[in-house]
Amino acid sequence: MSWIVLVVSGALEAVWATALGKTEGFSKWPPTVLFAVALIASMGGLAYAMRDLPVGTAYSVWVGIGAVLTVAYAMATGEEPVTIGKLVFLTMIISGVVGLKLAH
Repeated sequence: MSWIVLVVSGALEAVWATALGKTEGFSKWPPTVLFAVALIASMGGLAYAMRDLPVGTAYSVWVGIGAVLTVAYAMATGEEPVTIGKLVFLTMIISGVVGLKLAH
């Protein structure tokens, strides 16, 4: 169960990171509210997962999932260019996250 919560929390990290970029310094209310809700849920899920998983593993997986999904969303929406280099390094992050799960 902790792994499922951790993956969902990692996805919520991508939500709050993307929303944060759209708040324009917290001057736009809809993305600001989305940021706050996703941040609280993401941190709560991370804290829950850390009850059963080592801190280093849980945090690394959480950050890795959030980073990959944030960049993937930006590339999918055209906010960031898709390059071979980015795809290679995102694949490396995904491999590391999977490796941490398998090593656990």
